[in-house]
Amino acid sequence: MENNNISTEVKKELTKSKKIIKKIGKTLKSIGPGFVTGAADDDPSGIATYSVAGAQYGYQMTWMSLFLLPAMISIQEMCGRIGIVTGKGLAGVIKEHYSKKLLYFMVMLLVIANIINIGADLGIIAACLQMLFGQNFYMWLIVVAIGIILLEITVPFKTYSKYLKWLGLSLCVYIITAFMVNQDWNTIVVSTLIPHIEFNSVYIMTLIGFIGTTISPYLFFWQASNEVEAEIEENKIEDFGEKPKVRKTDIIKMRFDTKTGMIFSNMISFFIILTTTATLHVSGITNIETVQQAALSLKPLAGDFAYILFSVGVIGIGWQAITVLAGSIGYAVSETFNFEEGLSKPFLKAKAFYIIIALATAVGLVMNLFHINIIQALVYAAVVNGIASIPLIFLLIKMSSNEKIVGNRKTQKISSVIAWITFIFITLSVCVMLYTMFF
Repeated sequence: MENNNISTEVKKELTKSKKIIKKIGKTLKSIGPGFVTGAADDDPSGIATYSVAGAQYGYQMTWMSLFLLPAMISIQEMCGRIGIVTGKGLAGVIKEHYSKKLLYFMVMLLVIANIINIGADLGIIAACLQMLFGQNFYMWLIVVAIGIILLEITVPFKTYSKYLKWLGLSLCVYIITAFMVNQDWNTIVVSTLIPHIEFNSVYIMTLIGFIGTTISPYLFFWQASNEVEAEIEENKIEDFGEKPKVRKTDIIKMRFDTKTGMIFSNMISFFIILTTTATLHVSGITNIETVQQAALSLKPLAGDFAYILFSVGVIGIGWQAITVLAGSIGYAVSETFNFEEGLSKPFLKAKAFYIIIALATAVGLVMNLFHINIIQALVYAAVVNGIASIPLIFLLIKMSSNEKIVGNRKTQKISSVIAWITFIFITLSVCVMLYTMFF
């Protein structure tokens, strides 16, 4: 009897475990474009900017991670909803409902900001590979650029997106490291809840870089287009431009996915600041100029292997980010000039789309031939993104509340309020930066 009871209990536990595993599996499957977008947000430019913020100002910028979270969720949800409802990327929607001048201006902003970002990201990946294996920096630069282009062209999107999803988890090393070193948790709580602002050009530029690497234009275009890619994969529509039937559950799923990605992204930025504060800032390293200095923040976790751990994380997330950066240019330019588009399509069916991606990556490569400081380039790329995001956020708010575009799927009032506050805050920050720089 006892044996029978034990076997019954074991069966019950196994059934429970299977149900839990199924639930986890369903949850993971529901993670898609929103999570990839969130993970790509913490690209090498983000890692560098958050590291510089922690090294220079300690815990004083942790409030930004909390402040920008609802803004990220609201703005990226707008992008995802526009893509799902219209079956088009942002450039396609702008083209249909606004003037060509506005379309060209928005796409030009995106292309300039993205190419600067691609160049900086390629540079740090090449620098990390050189730090690990030696050899020539420019050799690694060419190898990385060619590798990324070939993967985007030859590997099916469905396969590629699975790997992109998990590359983002390499950033979790910052969470582990943050708990391995001494932290002043009282100061962290106060700094996170009470904003600290300094009215000088260096602080404001770092602030805008923080905003720009968190709320980036390329993420807007990428998520909208990738929601359409997901609809094509699920056979809801056949191609871009075809309007799908949208159910309430589709919107709920997209919102959950987006929230997951944005929470993950901001959590990582928060712990990067904590880690660099407790390792670099307290040691007197307040000005990060090299990849090696940035890697030192992981020394408490990895010791002499810190360079390896940092490099693996940067290479993994950088590979993902460059795909997103170049891909968003491909989507925007292709929609502007009526080219066939989509990472789900083979090269021969979307030649122009893939050639645009290759050219964007190549121009980013050329940027590194001018002997730029990699860390500075990453931070400046974030600042450019912050400035470029201003008109795009304004347009997104308008588009996502326009019945002609989204029908009855208009933006919720609370999200509109958050987006407008974000728009005003970024605009004022840029004005203050320009004033402090010139006067």
